[in-house]
Amino acid sequence: MSSRLLRNRVGQFGGWMPQDKRVLASWLTKKLAQAGDPEANSSSWNSVICEFRRFIEDTPEIYKGFHEMFTQIPPDYENDPTGTAQIKDYMTMLNLFNVVISEAPEWHYDPENPTANDLVGFPINAVLDWPMGTDAGYAMFISPAVNAQFKKMFDVWTTYLTSYASTAVLTNADNGWFGPSALQQFPNFAETYVCDPDDPSGHYGFTSWDGFFTRLFQPGQREIDAELVDNDAVVHSACESAVYRVATEVQARDQFWLKGQPYSVIHMLNNDPYAPQFVGGTVYQAFLSATKYHRWHSPVNGVVVKTVLVPGTYYAESPTESFEGDTNGDGPDPAGPNLSQAFITSMAARCLIFIRAKDTRIGLMCFIGVGMAEVSTCEMTVKEGDAVSKGQEIGMFHFGGSTHCLLFRPETNIQIDDAYIPKDDTDSPEVHVKAPIAWVGDKPFK
Repeated sequence: MSSRLLRNRVGQFGGWMPQDKRVLASWLTKKLAQAGDPEANSSSWNSVICEFRRFIEDTPEIYKGFHEMFTQIPPDYENDPTGTAQIKDYMTMLNLFNVVISEAPEWHYDPENPTANDLVGFPINAVLDWPMGTDAGYAMFISPAVNAQFKKMFDVWTTYLTSYASTAVLTNADNGWFGPSALQQFPNFAETYVCDPDDPSGHYGFTSWDGFFTRLFQPGQREIDAELVDNDAVVHSACESAVYRVATEVQARDQFWLKGQPYSVIHMLNNDPYAPQFVGGTVYQAFLSATKYHRWHSPVNGVVVKTVLVPGTYYAESPTESFEGDTNGDGPDPAGPNLSQAFITSMAARCLIFIRAKDTRIGLMCFIGVGMAEVSTCEMTVKEGDAVSKGQEIGMFHFGGSTHCLLFRPETNIQIDDAYIPKDDTDSPEVHVKAPIAWVGDKPFK
């Protein structure tokens, strides 16, 4: 698959980052102006950003890495396509982080193209776009110590995103999430989601950005067909998503960092004792778009046998998406984590929910929720021993981008509906949450 095809494919469906780098450059220019001079402002940074600075400067190998991730950007890439100078050092990076964690993502409105969705939904990812594509950046972003520092920063941002102050972007202004441009991306919003369009505050009844992000469907939306509710042979979509890949005969350990990003089951499942049962099985992976629903629902009737929360990376992307892997001369793509979706199933912060399906032909299966950049918190709302019904909520993503997998053992002989298997490298079929997507035995529905 060419890098450009994959970038267009994921950008089109994900909507987390603009496809046009000029839009990203314009956003970054505004943020740099908003942030001001890092040396002059550093004394007033949030304490967690000050701690991040001390961590970098007091740890020799980290200090070296955070210098080299900027100096390793090849000379031909020093300026972005608009000629605007890129971020040159870690102090400018931290200065921008200080701005980002004090606000919620705005809707991007372009008066010259009011129907465009050029949302910068990964603002920190945008700051780190080119450092992520360097060898030093890769080394830093897989470091547990660096990811622990990001987690501290994200905890502060989470406090803001769950506060009433974060509703400042939930308005009907041009750059608001209920403005004319945004609502074109949310057809029939009030009829589709639980909200209050008559809320005098203009926030549609939401009391935080996170409340909006994790919004619920109205009763009657996305319900399982009555004739399939008790059919234990049918597997349903766990998320409102677009299919990224269906892979069969997946290996225990594979070179997931290479071109093609094959799955590596033992790493995906974090060396869990159940992992060997899935070697040689099937992986169904689909990603969630910025404007879509972000809760997860059980794909089968069964019992939760185990849940695991796996700490991991936030900004490690596949080396195939780095400067070294760039085939177009325009540098690493800002949607790097999107383009590394198979890779990050073995690397990123994620959760595992093992479910033993009621139909013994399905048996043990696993849902993996994968955080993708930014805060991207995985919250499980079920626990070991819980009985679950198809369509029942089992958790949700908070704040950021996300992808998920369903894993089946080889003996399950799962049959994925052809409608949800990508036909080529540019195809990502969209699938509603709770839609029937697979089965064992004979196909039980049309």
